[in-house]
Amino acid sequence: MSTSTRDPAAAPGRRRGPVPSRRGQPPASSPRPPTPSLASRLRRVPLVVWLFLAIPLAVELAWVFWPAANSFSLAFTRWNGIGAAEPVGTQNFVDLASDPIFRTALTNNVIWVVGFGGLSVLGGLALAVALNKPGRGIGLYRSAIYLPMVVSMAVTGLFWRVMYQPGGPISAGLDVLGLGSLERQWLADPDLALYAVLVAGIWRQVGYIMVLYLAGLKGCDASLEEAASVDGASSWQTFWHVVMPQLKGVNMVVFAVTVIDSLRTFDLVWAMTRGGPFNSTQLLSTYMFEQAFTAGNLGYASAIAVVIFVLAIGFIITYLARQARAED
Repeated sequence: MSTSTRDPAAAPGRRRGPVPSRRGQPPASSPRPPTPSLASRLRRVPLVVWLFLAIPLAVELAWVFWPAANSFSLAFTRWNGIGAAEPVGTQNFVDLASDPIFRTALTNNVIWVVGFGGLSVLGGLALAVALNKPGRGIGLYRSAIYLPMVVSMAVTGLFWRVMYQPGGPISAGLDVLGLGSLERQWLADPDLALYAVLVAGIWRQVGYIMVLYLAGLKGCDASLEEAASVDGASSWQTFWHVVMPQLKGVNMVVFAVTVIDSLRTFDLVWAMTRGGPFNSTQLLSTYMFEQAFTAGNLGYASAIAVVIFVLAIGFIITYLARQARAED
């Protein structure tokens, strides 16, 4: 007589498969609370935070953005600073195109951007690479090179006027070296004055560029340089193909800062030459100041300010677009 074994799993009302134990079983997940809206999150910000944000914003609007907007509107007027401005359309810009002093200032600004920007960047990068190593007195050298940035542009200009004056340190140094025949009236010679001022500008700017590149070099991956050396790359190949690609972000900052500083340079030139001799050191910024506060032609000066703004934005946007295409 055979007896059939009854499968308990097949019994009605029973669960098929193994029954999970309660011990170790994760609790049922509770529903996530709804994400608060942007308005509710803004209401949670303390009032004192809004005050600390609103006060600087009001100052910026009153002292930076509002005057800048007025410059654009004044560029299409003739105004001497007294009375009502007379709308003249684009006549100021037409006059700029035929103004020989403006053309000289524009040419000098191109020379200044290339010379001031290129030489200060190359010098700052070379100093950063040379001083990016531990050693005795390295901190002292870095501080000494950066020190001119602490001094204002006007003081730098007065210092270099003394350096360039007849019988000054530069002339005396040439005499000591037996190069007295090279002595010139550096700031009185129309062919040399701009480049003499340019040397003073580079002397001040190179320390700032060095600090920017030192910060970038500290963030470079040293293991990549070691791998390149193991593969037999020279020091130049390692720097150009391994280090420089890692400095793309720093290069963009340096380019923007250098172009803006080049186009807004005023104090140094004004303190050393006031745009002379015979307008040979005139830059767009000095010519704008001269037209605004010496000739009283504020509408014409505003047109020059618009040109400076367009040039700065054009340089920066062109560079950023080229960098973006290169990355793609």
